[in-house]
Amino acid sequence: MTFEIVNPKELGEPRGWNNGLLAPKGGRLLFVAGQAGWESEAPGEPPGFVEQFGRALDKVLVVVREAGGEAVDVARITIYVTDLAAYRASMKPLGEAWRARMGQHYPAVAMLEVKGLVDRGAVVEIEATAVLTGSR
Repeated sequence: MTFEIVNPKELGEPRGWNNGLLAPKGGRLLFVAGQAGWESEAPGEPPGFVEQFGRALDKVLVVVREAGGEAVDVARITIYVTDLAAYRASMKPLGEAWRARMGQHYPAVAMLEVKGLVDRGAVVEIEATAVLTGSR
């Protein structure tokens, strides 16, 4: 069972995300809390924007896999960043980090610039919703 992509023509063709994904019937919802790209307790200095993006996405996928899912089961992602300019300046390496973890799977995505994140030094936080259709 797979998602049905919902991209109304009047909204234009999305690139790197979908406007909506219709979950398969009988899927179980998994809500993944915001996963920061850096934690207050982590030793040393926080890594850069792209590294934090990859780290936060890795942590989302750890939760999804623990619940019995895979990257393709992620239906929705919300990305919180503290610096929109850094996000835009990093599009190519961010795309590479995305594809290394998610392949060509693009869920419905929202991206927000926020004043700050709770964890010291965090510049990226990602939360997600996955729909698990396996037997677990």
